Formats: sequence, structure tokens, C-alpha cells
Amino acid sequence: MKRLRITVEGIAYEVTVEELDAAAAAPAPAAPVTASRPAAAPKPVAAPVAAAPAAPAGPGAVPSPLAGTVVSIAVSVGQTVAAGDLLLVLEAMKMNTNIGAPQAGTVSAVNVAPGATVTEGQILVTLA
Repeated sequence: MKRLRITVEGIAYEVTVEELDAAAAAPAPAAPVTASRPAAAPKPVAAPVAAAPAAPAGPGAVPSPLAGTVVSIAVSVGQTVAAGDLLLVLEAMKMNTNIGAPQAGTVSAVNVAPGATVTEGQILVTLA
């Protein structure tokens, strides 16, 4: 049996491994010890850093609720929309998600194009 320490993505795991074919793996001769030094302690690993939050959206900004690909855009700049009207369609994991207007207004900017990849929180459309 051997005790090993394995580090995966910065997390150290101590495991015990059993050699099944001990006859094929002859033990290596022990190296002579020239100095007695304690083993170095493992260095601490920094905790993963969370992604920075999306920039705060201004009034009328319509952020993406998920990461995905823009399939189609149903509005154009200058168009008047009512609350709930379809603005665009996103595709994520082979499912389409309709993005509707959160309030009535006039489309002042369309910040994406069909085929564009968007991240969660990215501003898709701005309403005035």
C-alpha cells in the first residue's frame, strides 16, 4: 500500500493506493539518506475568485438572463414596444428562450446581432 497526495484544481487529496501486481513492480532500492530534513509543507492554495458582477444596467437596459447565442431579433431601433413584447430569442443548450420587454418603451439600441454569443447580464437591448 502506498499513500499519495494528489492535487486537483488546487485541492489536495490524500489517497491510499494498493499495488495489485506487486511481483512485476520490484521495490526500488532505498536511496541513502544524507541529511535529515523535514518534508516541506504544501503551499496554501488561494480560493477560487468569483467572476466580477455585471456592470449595473441603466434604466431601460434589458440584460440577458443567461449565457447563449442570439437566434433572432424581433425589434429594431425606433420601434415602440409594450411590456411583454418579444425583443429577441436566445438559444442555450438546444433550447430557445424568448426575451420580452420588461416595460413599455421605444427601442433606443439593439446591442447584439443574430449569431452573437452573449453572457449572463450582458445588455441586449435598451429601451427609452
